[in-house]
Amino acid sequence: MNLDDRYARAAERPEAWITLRPQTEVQREVDEAVAAGLPLAGLVFAVKNNIDVAGIPTTAGCPAYAYDPARDATAVARLRAAGAVVLGATNLDQFATGLVGTRSPYGAVRHATDPARISGGSSSGSAVAVALGAADFALGTDTAGSGRVPAALHGLYGVKPTKGTVSAAGVVPACRSLDVVTVFAADLALARRVTEVMTGFDERDPLSRPFPEQRSAPGVPAPGVPAAGPVRIGVPAPGALGELDPGWAERFAAVVASCPETVIVDIEPLLAAARLLYEGALVAERYTAVGPFIDEHPDEVDPTVRAIIGGARDLPAWRLFQDLERIDGYRRVAASIFAEVDALLLPTTTGHPTLAAVAAEPVAVNTRMGRFTNFANMLDLAALAVPAGTAGGLPFGVQLIGPAFSDRRLASIAAVREKGFDL
Repeated sequence: MNLDDRYARAAERPEAWITLRPQTEVQREVDEAVAAGLPLAGLVFAVKNNIDVAGIPTTAGCPAYAYDPARDATAVARLRAAGAVVLGATNLDQFATGLVGTRSPYGAVRHATDPARISGGSSSGSAVAVALGAADFALGTDTAGSGRVPAALHGLYGVKPTKGTVSAAGVVPACRSLDVVTVFAADLALARRVTEVMTGFDERDPLSRPFPEQRSAPGVPAPGVPAAGPVRIGVPAPGALGELDPGWAERFAAVVASCPETVIVDIEPLLAAARLLYEGALVAERYTAVGPFIDEHPDEVDPTVRAIIGGARDLPAWRLFQDLERIDGYRRVAASIFAEVDALLLPTTTGHPTLAAVAAEPVAVNTRMGRFTNFANMLDLAALAVPAGTAGGLPFGVQLIGPAFSDRRLASIAAVREKGFDL
């Protein structure tokens, strides 16, 4: 696709972008990468605007917070070195706080095909950029599900790597200990290829850790190798998912039925862990990141974001340690689950609300959106959002979840089951 077409598609959702680079500059960089024969030459990508791109102000969705980064975030630098070219910076739920894509002074980001519905957040603009075909892939971040929920709502793959395997240096923190740089793409192979380019230890990131070489689990192929036998997929018991949009439970049941070997798993401890992310003291880490700025600029901050982050200011320290103790217990539960199954299969989210529904109940709707995603980073799990057909005429998605460093295993399972997930 030529750049004229890409910029035309970007113009279909102008609110998805905070900064679009001049087309002549992008074309020049594409031509240079192709001439040099770089591995990602010819690909253009969008970057969530809480991730530094040299030459583009980083706003985190708040104009008063903006700064000019001196260098690219490590993840961006590695992609540019491989020949991919930045198309622009995308809109987001302010300070990456939200799963709806509406909490931004740059405008609520509408869904790529149904403008009455949300795009999902907080990586809203990045998902829309890929869904419209403006970008080949896009970077987002995922603290509570922001790299998976928008993917599910747009029929995309959303790669949420194991924490620390992709550097977060140059990323405005939401919750520093939980933040992960993610990838959106319409093609699984491209999503994984991009992730592999970004993966690697980085001295700039104190939480960076190397990705160990590992063998695949029994029955699970190495990346790119066909499966030799059935894979054990953990699934929730019937009725354990709670309230979903009409048709979503039936669609998920059809996906489960396509899996050759399933194991019933009690997901209630995982859902309890998920509730701790906002209902417990862990939200105080968001205040650590940007709380002082919000205190000094209250009128520059989205009211819902201000209430969430500002409300954490006075949480007592003992509550945090109480919640950390609970999380230790939930991690043991997760370990026991993955001792029995190769991956856990869940819906990515609970439904696809309208912009009006979010405006009427901004916190309640957002809470429901993160029911199946909030726990992953708290419990040090890898996850992969996978397109799974449609429900009610709109994209439906599931996610494969596994233990830390199971990223490639999840991708190989998704590759084998790709057609089965798209009934």
